[in-house]
Amino acid sequence: MDLSRLLSDDVIEEYLGSGPTLVWLLVVNATAFLVGIRFYVETMPSVPTFLWPLYGDSPTALALATLSFATLLPALGGRVLDSPINRPLTYLHTLSFVWLVKYGLWTFVALNLHPELYFGFDQQALYDYWFIVGTHLLFVLEAVAIARVGRTTRGALGFALALLLVNDVFDYWFGFHPPLRYTPGLLLAAVTVGLSFVAVACAGFAFSPTVVRTE
Repeated sequence: MDLSRLLSDDVIEEYLGSGPTLVWLLVVNATAFLVGIRFYVETMPSVPTFLWPLYGDSPTALALATLSFATLLPALGGRVLDSPINRPLTYLHTLSFVWLVKYGLWTFVALNLHPELYFGFDQQALYDYWFIVGTHLLFVLEAVAIARVGRTTRGALGFALALLLVNDVFDYWFGFHPPLRYTPGLLLAAVTVGLSFVAVACAGFAFSPTVVRTE
């Protein structure tokens, strides 16, 4: 299954190869990052500052994605699908992809494990459920776009999996999981670890197999 083909070459070139649309995407992502940080800001003082990237799961995904898309700026005026790639960029694009996929799906799962606390059609639920779920599922689309313009390696995939599992230990062993309206149990912890493997497996499929090289 080639997930990268969910977005055609023409779509990628039109939206990521155009200055106005690429800048617009960067602004939207940066704004979404700030909105995400606001969700964590009340509890962040209890977390050591250098561990904030592990604590702010979705904001971290958006920050990585913004960096990935920003690396395309020098390619404007040419074919963005042929953007130069080096080893640091393969790691950045891989981390961006797995964080976006994992926490895009995690948010949907976490809110639907206890739908009675989130699901509804009143004004509050429109934001607390529908808006949050909808915007986080768009993370997956951004991840696919990054896979279309990026590359990965086996080393990058292994590094990404290791970091995701470290993040899971940080969240559920040490109790620094994202703020929820319920106390996460073993089920959510197990699903989260499972999503780490799913995200990395998806990266292996989404980035073209011909460029997944042994380091």
